[in-house]
Amino acid sequence: MKYILLFFFLSSEIALAGEKNLYDFVWLDQDKKVYVLQNKLFRKEKSFFADVGYISNDSSKFQDTRGIQARTGWYFHEEWGIEGFYNHYMNSNNDDFKNIQVVNSQVPFVRRLNSSYGLLVVWSPFYGKINTFNNIYYFDWSFGAGITSINAESNLKTFNISTNVLDYKKESLNGAVLRTSVKFHIRENIHLFLTYFNTLYKAASPKNPDNEKLKFNTDIILGLGFSL
Repeated sequence: MKYILLFFFLSSEIALAGEKNLYDFVWLDQDKKVYVLQNKLFRKEKSFFADVGYISNDSSKFQDTRGIQARTGWYFHEEWGIEGFYNHYMNSNNDDFKNIQVVNSQVPFVRRLNSSYGLLVVWSPFYGKINTFNNIYYFDWSFGAGITSINAESNLKTFNISTNVLDYKKESLNGAVLRTSVKFHIRENIHLFLTYFNTLYKAASPKNPDNEKLKFNTDIILGLGFSL
């Protein structure tokens, strides 16, 4: 993710969402000020958006996890908006899980997310443009924070039993979400987006099943959306 963000800084013109930027010129009188109006083609204030994206997740050591995110929101200000989301995850045992199962005749501890939904406040302070192949593409860079409810399952009670039988128990968890997202405008009302989505929650672990500790789940999401 850090390399992607570095690319944006090096290859684009990025400005704060406030359109009036102040320039001081040494050859002008000291009391003179020049304001430059930045052109902004894709405005967000009083606009509605809806996105669908593909989730790639590598947070679990023993699961291959993919999924789909659907989200929608409303910008009540050029820089501020609200956003609701729903994540659906699909999990399968990976090679590490199968190797432990075969070699030790046991299964490892696994906690996996099945779905989550929540609400965020979105702040979009940056916009910019990229000139590539003689075409100019505009983008917005936003940040979000909010709350989430998670439907998960784990084998916390049975993973250390010498058996190959999996016995997952459902878990209902609450947490917080933090995300940053870059949205590329490919048409007037159509955009592509790339999102780094982090879920924080508290849950028990095998070392101390009676004490909940902070856990992290990270998603990389690539998708398509529209705005009105």
